[in-house]
Amino acid sequence: MNLTRDRVHSIGWMTVLLVCGALSLALMLRVNAVKSQVAASEKRIVYLKQDIDFLQTEFQTRSNQQQLKTLNDVEFGYEAPRAEQYIEGERQLAALGKAPAPGAPEPIRYANVDSVVDSEADAAGGLLAMVSPVASAAPALTKATAKPARERGDKAAEEGAAEAKALARDARNLGKRLARIELAGGAE
Repeated sequence: MNLTRDRVHSIGWMTVLLVCGALSLALMLRVNAVKSQVAASEKRIVYLKQDIDFLQTEFQTRSNQQQLKTLNDVEFGYEAPRAEQYIEGERQLAALGKAPAPGAPEPIRYANVDSVVDSEADAAGGLLAMVSPVASAAPALTKATAKPARERGDKAAEEGAAEAKALARDARNLGKRLARIELAGGAE
């Protein structure tokens, strides 16, 4: 009977140890959760302090601008420069636009982009379908632009519509192709 009693005591102590271990594990997880909440709150406090500092600086800058404007209006009377301070009139301005001297650099020209549109697309309204740069396929007309061209009976329009259908079919099969895993080099 003593042997079974000792066994019962050891099983009881093991149970108590397991319960204490489970409770300490749960307590540790709770403490870590609270620590992460505290860290997130501290980070939010730092961000809010930075925002407050930024807003205070902005407010001081704008109030200083207002003070400077008021001081300028009352004391100094400074004004922004006007064109007549630099040139006397239209004749002097026109004189500045004379032809460049020999050997002078070329004037700066700004780029101007003209929309380049396929002749079929231009005739049908100018809309092209989006094409993947990886697919290396020519752009096809969208349904809205391909339909009027097909009504005219153009052979090129029919080819464009067939190409648009092929692109749509490839797009539908793309999900299946991407879902399949192929091993490289016959490592099957």
